[in-house]
Amino acid sequence: MQENTQNMLAGLPYRPDTDELGKLSSQAHRLCRDYNLTCDDDKLERKMIVDKLFPDHGKSVYLQGPIQIDYGCFTHLGDNFYANFNFTVLDTCPVKIGKNVMCGPNVTLATPLHPLTYAQRNIRKQADGKMADVEYGAPITIGDNCWLATNVTICAGVTIGAGCVIGAGAVVTKDMPENSLVLGVPAKAVRKITDADRLESFPY
Repeated sequence: MQENTQNMLAGLPYRPDTDELGKLSSQAHRLCRDYNLTCDDDKLERKMIVDKLFPDHGKSVYLQGPIQIDYGCFTHLGDNFYANFNFTVLDTCPVKIGKNVMCGPNVTLATPLHPLTYAQRNIRKQADGKMADVEYGAPITIGDNCWLATNVTICAGVTIGAGCVIGAGAVVTKDMPENSLVLGVPAKAVRKITDADRLESFPY
């Protein structure tokens, strides 16, 4: 693995225009395209694509599709992972997802970050004479038994504790403690999830 890629995974400034990263991202994008052209009942073909796209995944992974994945090889999917329509992962830094995690439609996990000042953010001539930008990022970790509802965005550097429910439309910009109901923009942990939230506690 080249030093530039190692810097990317470590959250240090890096250039996304290297041959190594270009090859990895192109492969992932082709696999996403192939997956998105399959049907639900193409189980064997889908499994083969998932195995290539996410070499580090647990048992019983289901992706409804379509999916958009930046690299895939830098993401871990735990056992019994489920993602509904339009699952997006930008894994320029490692993404680690625990067991029994469910994602609703339009969930985005985004590890990339860009400089706030445009002078550093814009594409410009680098030391080797090429035109390129410099980026960085921070990892995302999602604990076991979490549910991310529709249109949830998890931002760079965030850790979600085990057992959390992230409500629809939430944008999570900071760490969340385990067993929390998380709502809003920016998202906040509004309360703990308890036995009072069990189905049998609700009248029908």
